[in-house]
Amino acid sequence: MLKHTLISPEGILILEPSAPLEAADFKAVAKDIDPYLADHDALSGVLVLAQAFPGWLNLEAAISHLQLIERYHQKIKKLAVVSDNGLLAELPTFAGHLLHPEVKHFSEDAYEDALSWLREAVTAGR
Repeated sequence: MLKHTLISPEGILILEPSAPLEAADFKAVAKDIDPYLADHDALSGVLVLAQAFPGWLNLEAAISHLQLIERYHQKIKKLAVVSDNGLLAELPTFAGHLLHPEVKHFSEDAYEDALSWLREAVTAGR
């Protein structure tokens, strides 16, 4: 399960995975961000808030996840990973080499700092 919230005025997408991810989760995210991207060049940022990566329900979900990343990563300015999980804390090291957005890790108690960092992309774009 993937809860997602789009803060429209700022173009910040918040993703909160809590159970194995399903293909429908990624279709729902795309359905919400496509209208925003129709009127804007990019999302200012994406914030992933997770205690751990819950994995995928099945292969279809994993493929849908990769397709979503491939489709949108060029349209994201910044990616904040907010987690105290060791594996997720290392994600910026790997993702930074493969993805377009600037990627940064924040501990869970630094959630507001992560949002502030993403909002810098909003003000820089104006």
